[in-house]
Amino acid sequence: MAKKGGDTRVKRQLAPKFWDIKRKQSQFVVRVKPGPHPKHRAYPLGMILRDVLKVTSTMHESDRVLTAGQVKVDGVVRRNRNFAVGLMDVIELSSGQTFRMVPKDSMLLAAIPIDGTEGASKLVRVTSKVTIKGKKLQYGFHDGKTLISEQNLKVGDTCVIDLPKVQVRTHIPFEKGTSVLIISGENAGHIGKIDDIQDGVFSLPKRALVSYEDRSVELPVEMVMVVGSDRPVLKVN
Repeated sequence: MAKKGGDTRVKRQLAPKFWDIKRKQSQFVVRVKPGPHPKHRAYPLGMILRDVLKVTSTMHESDRVLTAGQVKVDGVVRRNRNFAVGLMDVIELSSGQTFRMVPKDSMLLAAIPIDGTEGASKLVRVTSKVTIKGKKLQYGFHDGKTLISEQNLKVGDTCVIDLPKVQVRTHIPFEKGTSVLIISGENAGHIGKIDDIQDGVFSLPKRALVSYEDRSVELPVEMVMVVGSDRPVLKVN
C-alpha cells in the first residue's frame, strides 16, 4: 500500500539554523506540521518542551505531557508534538509557567518567561485585508488567525488581542515614532524607534529606518513589528 501523508521527521542537519538542538546527537528530529506559521519560522511543540524549555527529557515524555492536555498554546490545549509554534505565541504549562516566543540575540525564536496575566494577551501583525460577503472587512494576522471587524486597520499595523478568543483590545498603527521589534536578521531581538518610512519602488521594497541604542538601520517593513507607541505594551525581550 502506498504511503499516505507527509513525513513527521526531518534530518537534524537540514533543520532550521535557529533550532536549539544538538546537530550530531541522532539522525532525525520531529518536523513542523503545516499550520499557523511557516515551517522555516517555527518550532514543533514537542521540541519546545524538550529542547527549549527543557521541561521534558525525551520526546516520549513530551508526548505524555501533551496527551494529558497539560500544554496550551494561545489559550488552546494542543496535543500534537508537530504543532507549529512561532512568533509571539504564548505557551502555558500546567505548572503555572507561561512563556512567549520572541526573537532574541539575533535568533529567530526564543522563549521568554512572562507573567500569567500577560498570557491572556498577544501581539499580532496584520498581514492581509480583504472585503468579504456583505462588504465586511476580514483581517489576517501573521499567526494564521483571522478576524471580521469594522475597525479600520492597515497591513503592517499591530493589534493586541485577547486569548483564546480573537478580540482586538488595542490597535497600534505602523507609523513614524512608534516602538518596533526587529523580528529577523542579524539585529533580531532589538527594540527601536521608527525614524522614517520609505515607500517601495520597483527594485526596492517598502522600508523603515529604525534607530536603537547608538545605531540606525534601514530594514524592509517585513522585518519589523510594531510593539507600542512609546514602549512595548507587552513583554517582548
